[in-house]
Parts: sequence; C-alpha cells; structure tokens
Amino acid sequence: MAQLRQDLSYTFRRLSKSPGLVLAVVFSIGLGIAANSTIFSMVSRFVLKPPPVGNPGTFIALHTTHDGDVCCNNFPWPLYTDVRDQSKSFSGLAAYYELLPASIGGSGEPERVWGQSATANYFDVTQLHMTLGRGFLGSEENQQVIVLGHRLWRRRFASDPAIIGKSITLSGHPFTVVGIAPAGFRGLDLILDPQFWIPLGNVEALAPSVPGRNLRYAHWIDVIGRLKPGVTQSQASAELHTLAQNYARAYPATDKGNGFYLDQADSLPPRDKSTILLFLAALSIVVLLVLGIACANVVNLLLAHAASRQREMAVRIALGARRSQLLLQMLIESVILALGGGLLGTALSLWATSALAAFHVPAPVPLDLTLSLDWRVLLYTFALSVGTGLLFGLIPAWIAFQTATRPILVSALKGEDALARPGRRITLRNTLVVAQIAMSIVLLSATGLFLRSLEHASTIDIGFRSRNVLMVSVDPRVHGYTPEHTTQFLTELRNRVAALPGVISVAATDSVPLAGGNRSDGMQVEGQKNPRSTPSAELYMATPGYFETLGIPRIAGRDFANEPPTAPKVAIVNQAFVQQLFPGQNPIGQHVSGGGVTYEIIGVTKNIKSRFINEDDRPVLFRSLAQSTASDPAFLGYTLIVHSQGGTANLLSAVRQQIHALDPAMAVYNAETIEEHLRSALFLPRLAGTLFGIFGFIGLVLAAVGLYSVMSYAVSRRTREIGIRIALGAQLAAIHRLILRQGMLLTLIALAVGLPAALAATKLFNSFLYGVRPHDIVTFTLVPIFLATVALAACWLPARRAAKVDPQTTLRYE
Repeated sequence: MAQLRQDLSYTFRRLSKSPGLVLAVVFSIGLGIAANSTIFSMVSRFVLKPPPVGNPGTFIALHTTHDGDVCCNNFPWPLYTDVRDQSKSFSGLAAYYELLPASIGGSGEPERVWGQSATANYFDVTQLHMTLGRGFLGSEENQQVIVLGHRLWRRRFASDPAIIGKSITLSGHPFTVVGIAPAGFRGLDLILDPQFWIPLGNVEALAPSVPGRNLRYAHWIDVIGRLKPGVTQSQASAELHTLAQNYARAYPATDKGNGFYLDQADSLPPRDKSTILLFLAALSIVVLLVLGIACANVVNLLLAHAASRQREMAVRIALGARRSQLLLQMLIESVILALGGGLLGTALSLWATSALAAFHVPAPVPLDLTLSLDWRVLLYTFALSVGTGLLFGLIPAWIAFQTATRPILVSALKGEDALARPGRRITLRNTLVVAQIAMSIVLLSATGLFLRSLEHASTIDIGFRSRNVLMVSVDPRVHGYTPEHTTQFLTELRNRVAALPGVISVAATDSVPLAGGNRSDGMQVEGQKNPRSTPSAELYMATPGYFETLGIPRIAGRDFANEPPTAPKVAIVNQAFVQQLFPGQNPIGQHVSGGGVTYEIIGVTKNIKSRFINEDDRPVLFRSLAQSTASDPAFLGYTLIVHSQGGTANLLSAVRQQIHALDPAMAVYNAETIEEHLRSALFLPRLAGTLFGIFGFIGLVLAAVGLYSVMSYAVSRRTREIGIRIALGAQLAAIHRLILRQGMLLTLIALAVGLPAALAATKLFNSFLYGVRPHDIVTFTLVPIFLATVALAACWLPARRAAKVDPQTTLRYE
C-alpha cells in the first residue's frame, strides 16, 4: 500500500506538470465514454432493467399465439379464467386492460389521464409495496376503488397523506382511494405510462366498447403470472402447451391452432424486439467506434509524451528502478486519466439523456421514454473507464518496458525516440492515425446516410396542410355523453370555433394522420363473390369541412353533408383505395363493406400519409363521424382541427374557452399545432440524424486532431532534416509537399481501408432509412472528399510551420 500511495503521489505530480496533455486526454476519453454511457442508458432502460415488482425472477408475462407464430396476442376472458383455474405452475395469475382513458376532476381544470383496469389480485401477484394504503381486496373486484400512481398523487393531489379513504371523481364516477403505488411503478409495459388502477369489474363503466366477457374469440386483456417455487419457465411452457391442446379439442372454432408464449414481464414487446435490438446494436457499434477513435488519439498523445520521457526512464532504470515498477506507474497514470474522462463522460451523459427528452414519439397515448443513469450505467461507465485506461496505457507502458533493454537504453540515454528511428516509415503512430481515419469514414458514412434520410423525410409529400392548423382533443364519451350528445357537442363546438376571428375552417375527426396508427378493416366490393383479396383500409371519421381544413384535395364526388346517423352509411376514399378495389372504374356510387358495415362511396381524394411518413400509399376510407359515434365510439376521443389565417399562438386559449363554455368539466388534451405534430412524426429520422450527427462530428474532430498531432510530432522530429534541406536550397513549396505527402498518404490508406468497411456496416441501417439506399452514391462520394479536405487542413498547418523554420537554428538542433 505504501508503494501504491507513493506511485499515486508521483503520478499526480507528473500530471500537474502537463496540464495540456491532461486536458486533451480527459476531453477525448470523456467524449467517447459519454457517447457509450448515453447509448448504454437505453440498453439498461429497455433491455436490462427488471420489472419494478417483488422477486422479478419468477414474474412472467403470458401471451397467446396462433399456428406456431412466435408473436403474440392478448387473452380472451374465458381463456384467462380457464388457465387461471387449471394451471398448476403458477401461484397466481392476474389480468389487466392495458389502457383506459378517463377524466379526473377535483380542484383545478379537468385533466385527461390514462390508467389500467386489473383483476383484484393484480397487486398481490406483482408483490408491490405501496407508498400509502394497499392494493385491491379479493372482494373489491366490482367495487369503485382506485389506486393512484405516485406522480398523479403528487401532481394532482399535492402528495396529500390523508387522501386514503377519500372519494375522487373519475369520468363522472366516484372512486374511493385505497392506495398510492410506489414511485418507480408505472405499470408492466416498458413504455406505457398509466397513472391509476381500478378493479376490472369497472372497465365497462369507463370503456363501454370492450368486448363481452363471454366471447372466446375477443382478445383484449393482458395476463401476468407468478411461478410457484421450484417451477421453471420451461416447465410452465410445457404445461401450457398441454392445456392449449385440450382447449383446441374442446373449442375447435376459436382455439384450434392456438398456443402460448411466455416471456419476462416488462420486457420488450416480442413483435418489436428484433427491430429495437438491431437499432440499439447499431448505435452501440457506432459509439464503440467513437471510443476507438478517442483511444487511438490518446495513445498517440501518450506515445509522444512517453518519447519525451525516455531519457528520464532510462536514467531511472540505470539507477536500479525495476521494469515492473515503471510499467505499473504508467498504467496507474493512464487509468487516472481515463477515470477523469469517465467523470467528464458521466456529466455529459447526464446532459445528453435529459436532452433526448425533447424528442416526442407521435402517439396519442402517454409514453414513458425517459432515460437515466442508473447503477447499471454507472457501473458500465466505471468499467469502461478502467478498461479504456488499461487499453490505451499498455502501449506507452510497453515502450517503457522496452526501454529497459540494453540497445534501446543506450538510444534513450542519447535522447533518441524508440519508435522514430531513421529508416522506419511505418510507425505505430501512423498506424493509429490510419485506424482513426478509417473508423471516422464508417461514422461519417452512417452520419451522411441518416442526414440524407432526414432531408428526404422532410420533403416527402404528406398529402395534407403542414402549417396554420391547430389540433385540440376532447372525449365527451368519458364524461358520460351518449353518442347523440357527443355529435351535438362536436357540432356546436365547431360552429362556435368557426365564428372566432381569423378562423378559416373547422372540422372534427377521431384521429389525425401520422399519429402512429389507427383502426383498419379488410374491405371488399359489395356483392363480389370470392374476391381475390380484401385489402386493409385505414379508417378515419370526419365531419363536413375536414378535407378543406386539412387541405386534402378532393378529385371526385362530394363532401360529407351532416348525414343522419340512421341513413345509409357513406364514405370518401383515397386514390390508393380506388386503385386496389376499382381499377379502371368509377367508384362513385359503388358500395364496399368491411367490419360488418356497408358504405356507399360518395367521393375520392388524393393520397395522404396515414401511419408513418415513409410508408407506401395505403388505402384510406373516411367515414361520416355523425354516422359512426354510436356503432364505433372513438377510443382515443375526438380531435378538433382548426385552420386559421395567421399563427395559432393565441388561438388555443380561445378554443379552450369555447370548450369550457359548453362543458366546464370537459378535459382538453393533446393540444398542438400541425408543425409540432409533424416534428413528432419525424421522430426516428430526427433522433437517428441527431445522434449520428453528433457521433460523426466527434469522430471527425478526434481523427483530425490525431492526424494533426502526428504530423506536428513528425515535423518536430524532422526539424534538423528540414533545416538542412532549406540550407541546401530546397524551395518552401517542396517542404510543403514533403509534409503534405506524408499526411495525405496516411489518409489515402485509411480511405482504402475504411470505405469497404463503411459499405458493409451501413447495410445494418437499411430498415431505418427514409428514401435513401445504404450504398447511396452521393454520401459515399461526398464523405471521402470531405474527409480528405479536413485531413489536408490538418496536415497543412504543420507543413506551414515546417516551412518557417530557421536553417541556422535547426543546424544547432539536438
């Protein structure tokens, strides 16, 4: 220990004499570690973090499958009760309805909240320890009791400790608060953000459109289970396989071909797991490249520093210092520098994870995508810092070790560089620079592809108006409105808002385009026998004026005209719908059916982007809102769309006033402009472009600094040679060419290595690009030119300095 303290003391004294080196190393490593910690926080959040329940190792999510598919569906209620009553592998099975919209009253403006409805044993199976109160009792399956989420309790009820036993109003119904969930619990889905829980027996009161509990074909509830002690997941799967065969024989109409799939609860959705893991893997590879570039840069700096210390090391060895002592001391020095970089990286990662919160996913339901530096991220950062320190410290330490050999010891005592002896063209420093530039090519190529993807995505024709539109959502249904009263409320609201100054047109719909998804039904021409296919069409509800308000061109037929709910149902379709069901025909007056409903086509519009901005044109069918609220009430509520002459900054408060003039208890939510909505729709290309842009810039700067440092060091080592050349009559242009040729040769070698690697690596990003191919010619033409230009600038500065040396001074240089 005394020796370690002595080595530490000596290391800190040495580093204090080289502040420039310390800052350069800490900054380089800090950038690399910050990138890795930020991406690993995503891995920790979405892959490694266990569910926030008691004993997560025995906590399982159950899914149904069909015909051997891996993925997955919810349970029908009868199937859940069968498995609950007949399985022997679980100590408890609970079910819940994952998203339940509601309006919460009380003090302040009414608020739209989302929660879940669960069986009475839900909190027993999850083994949660409540902040206050308790979970549900077995006798409360049909009682109006509620467990509040911790954040809702703090925000809406000011963390009132006396709230247990009090009554609150939820969608017009009184519920008694029996518990407050723990602070870290936000349900069992990785990204959904429910804020309350009520017994499943109340679900019909808040969501009357849920399927009946006697329907064995209606899949609508999620199921979780707790394995009995000693039972493994494979044993439970085997038992469920046997039960599935029994149900297939007992209920062939609904259960034939069905199976079960078990997974850890609170894990990635099985359907999306491969895509998410691929994206995280691609990001992880990129940030490891950034760290690799940083390490190469630091090794070059430390090699130059070690070369300047060779005489010192040689003297210490000559005086009896042990080689192992020198090796250990230099490793301690590099690890301390890396730990300093780790501290800087942690601070930068804290800022980065909070900055990522500015990216909003286009979803009408609450999502929790927050990132944090938990203990797993901090442990990873520490291990990465120590590992990085050992990695980039080994090479300079190896030089110190080699200095102990007699031939090099003599050279070191003379002040000669062990790695820069005459006649040696391929040096370790040059190799590291080639590696830096090659890795930068891979990074910059990925960056260029994603920036081109973002540029292309922002120019895609979405098919509707992209400015001067305000969208505000309300949900009369959760306030107890009947379908008729809902239609009346929306009609009166449209009329009131249309009378506001500056408003051009107003319409209402159940869902706006590019919100991530909407209901779809298979469609076929009415009366057509044995259709070859039933293409799926996106369904939207719309009022008169919808197409005018959103600027969707109508190319045939007429608009809606307040058709009575009892009249034959009418619809307006887009061009893609016509091309698939009525190729070469006039669709006006034709009838189509889907979802058990028949529609008469009264109009045709141009295509719009419905779900995602990079999708191919989808068939879309617009239904009359007045004719649909009774048979198919909108689960997400209804959105008022307002087109105004100028900006929408002052319009929102006026619209709110009109809503509350009609119903003071009506909750207003999801208020945003069309510009904000489109920014959210570009979530993936914006996120990828931003992350890869930052990582690419960091890699470029580090590579340029690395090349500059190597060329500067080469100039300093060749000062005597350059002075002699100038004294013998060499022109300044020749000196420039001498230095530039050496730097650009390294760059060309790096391009030859890096471009094939970049072409291979960018294949991973194909599914995340918008309108750009992985082998985009523009990207792979501009990136080498750009990198070569930066490299030329990095070489020109040392070349310029070399041309200014004084021959008389250099001839006396030692």
